[in-house]
Amino acid sequence: MATIQDVAKAAGVSPMTVSNVINDHPNVRPATREKVLEAMTRLDYRVNVAARNLRKGRTGTIGLAVPEVDSAYYGLLAATVIAAAERRGLRVSIEQTASRDNELDALSLSRNRLYDGLILSAAGMGQSDAERLRVDHPVVILGDRIFGGPVGHVAMPNFDASRAATRHLIERGCRRIAIVCGTVEEVDTSSLRIAGYRKALEDAGLPADRALVQQVDRLGMREGAERAREMANGGLDFDGVFCVTDSLAMGVLRGLADVGARVPDQVKVIGFDNVPESEFLIPSLSSVDPDHDGMAERAVDLLIGRIEQTEPPTRHQDVVGGFSLVIRESTGG
Repeated sequence: MATIQDVAKAAGVSPMTVSNVINDHPNVRPATREKVLEAMTRLDYRVNVAARNLRKGRTGTIGLAVPEVDSAYYGLLAATVIAAAERRGLRVSIEQTASRDNELDALSLSRNRLYDGLILSAAGMGQSDAERLRVDHPVVILGDRIFGGPVGHVAMPNFDASRAATRHLIERGCRRIAIVCGTVEEVDTSSLRIAGYRKALEDAGLPADRALVQQVDRLGMREGAERAREMANGGLDFDGVFCVTDSLAMGVLRGLADVGARVPDQVKVIGFDNVPESEFLIPSLSSVDPDHDGMAERAVDLLIGRIEQTEPPTRHQDVVGGFSLVIRESTGG
């Protein structure tokens, strides 16, 4: 394996000059830089990233803590964060939290686990835990449960996107639109998406019937299927369904099929997340695409800013991503 000394000898420069090129020092002349890079390529020289990080007092690894690793949404989230980190020369270590206590553990123990910083997708913590975010290592929240804490916060455009999804159902002729969501606690994903749903109904002059707000304990496929069957068998009058996650929407499609309701002829369904599986269902699922790649990029960049101390470690920053509607067969697309 070639060393810095080997590269220096081949390029006719000092080892310090090679080091300056590797670290992108601005005072290296372009011709010298080119000569060193050519020698590195010819000798197949590989930078010892571990040694370089050790000198900087860093590991080159960031943590990503998510509630569950086996769901379509969090799998997609992890993949986009990993890709964004790789483009910046970082590795990602993933841990599953599944509860508020484990989220707090991930927050407090991330430095002990040799992460340079932590991206936390919180589902159990709430606004009352905001001061627990005041830790002595870089943290960025990716999600909707924490507001006003001393960290960077990257959130989905929940209100505007849900309003647009509901408006799409109205434009397709729906007048009795149910929303399948989680139980509402403080400011969270379900409460924000319900607010957008209700605003779309208000804009269209449609009544907000409380019976159409269908809350479930878990935002999963099984819960969506069960609730769809209950809605249909219980005589609830509805011609559209907005589901606050694609997992719920997949279950709703199954439940409607079980009771013989035709989608989209009798009931139109739209989800939220645009996970890859949505495209391949029968019928294919219309969904909100919340720009996962852009959110991951912003979360990683916010974390790097805190790691490199270009941002104050306890400065609060809110970033809300963009979105688009992906119209497929479940709403007549």
